[in-house]
Amino acid sequence: LAPVLDVIRTRIGEAWPLGRMAAEAAMSLRALHRRFREATGLAPGAWLLAERLARAQELLETTALPVERVAEAAGFGTAATLRLHFRARCGLSPTAWRERFNAGRKAA
Repeated sequence: LAPVLDVIRTRIGEAWPLGRMAAEAAMSLRALHRRFREATGLAPGAWLLAERLARAQELLETTALPVERVAEAAGFGTAATLRLHFRARCGLSPTAWRERFNAGRKAA
């Protein structure tokens, strides 16, 4: 499953429905769910969300891209969707995350 996870990570901004993941892994949906849980401890959708959030965090910390572009690049589609998931998982808005990170870098 590792090669499939790597492909998804490198193309995280693309749509990754379960059927596409299963086809990429050359396995059934049922096998995909089982292997994902074994390999990552998460269901495929939960893993994909975590990876997208990690990519969004990285982009917010290392680029000046507008939040709309970060959302697209991380696979969220819209800034509103990114904001919803980001606040739920990180407790901050993407803009607040970026400001906090930049304040920490400037002080260092």
